[in-house]
Amino acid sequence: MEASGHNRDVVPEKAGPQGRRRTPRERAREQTVADIVRLGRQHLAVHGAAALSLRAVARDLGVVSSAVYRYVENRDELLTMLLVDAFNELGDRVDEAVAGAEEHDHRGRFMALGRAVRSWALGEPASYALLFGSPVPGYAAPAERTTGPGTRVVVSLVGILDAAARAGCLSGGHQDGHFPAALAADLAAIRAQFDLEMSQDLIARGLLVWSALFGAVSFEVFNQYGPDTFAAPGELFEHHLSVLGAVAGLEAADS
Repeated sequence: MEASGHNRDVVPEKAGPQGRRRTPRERAREQTVADIVRLGRQHLAVHGAAALSLRAVARDLGVVSSAVYRYVENRDELLTMLLVDAFNELGDRVDEAVAGAEEHDHRGRFMALGRAVRSWALGEPASYALLFGSPVPGYAAPAERTTGPGTRVVVSLVGILDAAARAGCLSGGHQDGHFPAALAADLAAIRAQFDLEMSQDLIARGLLVWSALFGAVSFEVFNQYGPDTFAAPGELFEHHLSVLGAVAGLEAADS
């Protein structure tokens, strides 16, 4: 399986540092790194993350294994590259879908986000499993490289919900003050971090929507419903997405 976005990180010829033209060596290095990521994703789909091997990638690249280590330090570095690549591909897909909905159609933008997550996950199940499946034994993702790409979807979701709140289109939710102290402090920190208009209750609902959205997608990708339970899983997902929109308070956007 070849990832459609594997060349996304290749910089155009005239876009080098300070606008200078990149050298042939720089272009060759960027292309080699892109090829390593592409082959890594193919191996991920066939063998799984735990069995990922730089030697096997080097063999398919047509070079000796020692040559690959000039570009990728070790297997963990390759896993990090694949994580960042997949997170950004998912984020790009979501951003494109959300941008295609009307700016003031907050519920429509939420529905577009959810559909984009599901569509990408079904098309890239191995990459989705790397992002949201079981942890890879012995590997810890470096937060300084993965947090930004890894939070793109939830940041987009938060933006949709907060825009709806600021427009007076987010309904429901109680006033602050009924949460246990520790949880209230966490919710207040989230509100301050993102400068949100939403009440703590609506923030908590948004967190539920976020986790439930990926839970519904994971159930389908990992076949947790069973092979014969639903003849039209897409219709089930649409129902779930509509319910989650209402949970978030986006029902009013239809009015």
